[in-house]
Amino acid sequence: MKKIFLLFLFGALIPSVVGQINSEDSTAQIIGYWDKNEKQTYTITENSYQITNATDTTKRQLYSYNVDVEVIDSSANSYTLKWLYKNFNIKETWNPAMEKLISISNNLPVIIKTDEYGTFQEVVNWEEGRDFIKKGVDLLRNDYKAIPNFNIFLDQLVSLFSTKEAIENSAIEEVQQFYAFHGVKYKLGEEINAKIKLPNNYGGEPFDADLTAELDQINEEDDNVIIRLWQTANSKQVTDAAYEFVKSMQKTLGGTQINREEFPLSNNEVRTASSIDGSSGWVIYSIQTKEVSANNILQINERTIELQ
Repeated sequence: MKKIFLLFLFGALIPSVVGQINSEDSTAQIIGYWDKNEKQTYTITENSYQITNATDTTKRQLYSYNVDVEVIDSSANSYTLKWLYKNFNIKETWNPAMEKLISISNNLPVIIKTDEYGTFQEVVNWEEGRDFIKKGVDLLRNDYKAIPNFNIFLDQLVSLFSTKEAIENSAIEEVQQFYAFHGVKYKLGEEINAKIKLPNNYGGEPFDADLTAELDQINEEDDNVIIRLWQTANSKQVTDAAYEFVKSMQKTLGGTQINREEFPLSNNEVRTASSIDGSSGWVIYSIQTKEVSANNILQINERTIELQ
């Protein structure tokens, strides 16, 4: 294990420091201390729905899957990890083709690289992922060719895996959520504020956004911390992108084109909270809620990641 001797030495000399938690100054730094061939299994649950007029819930979709996260290589300045997706289970859906859609990702291996702290760097095997998804989509085109406009949804899925950048920004949100807090030192109750870029799932330039992160709890006895993150995208940029997407869809499907002035203001907010082991940097539990609102419709996507 990396730096194990130093960790032992510091633990012996400074009793107030437990792993990455320092009770003396109420700080915690999230660093991955992972062994080669070490593997953890997680259950990820995706829950999405729309709320119309603040009361009516529609288009609910709920499914779960497992991911084996394995450290396949380690060096002085990086980790290489394999995420293996499996055991997809749909519990509720409004889309009759959803079961086959998500089955495309079954046994999909995604190999990622982090720096020495566990901060996400890149997807290594993005071309393999692109070809894996395309092969599955091609099979679905034949199975569902009778469904009107179904190819449009398949094309959107393929586009998420079309390039390295697209995969890293839009196709592996659960991976980005997992490593969101690694590599940073936090102080209890002290906010970290920053200007960032958020991925534009409509296509085009990423959105300007405000980020706030805060160390919410230090649980020294259990050797874990809870950290929270808030991200709010620029409303005008989100609205412009949503309008261009809707206009493109209307052109493809037919129908009356809406004017930009009549298009409702859109908002995009993301909230993330993670419980992380203080000694190893493995995520214990994480929840992320994304809210996109326009007019009287609120789209909510919630994802939980739980260590098994």
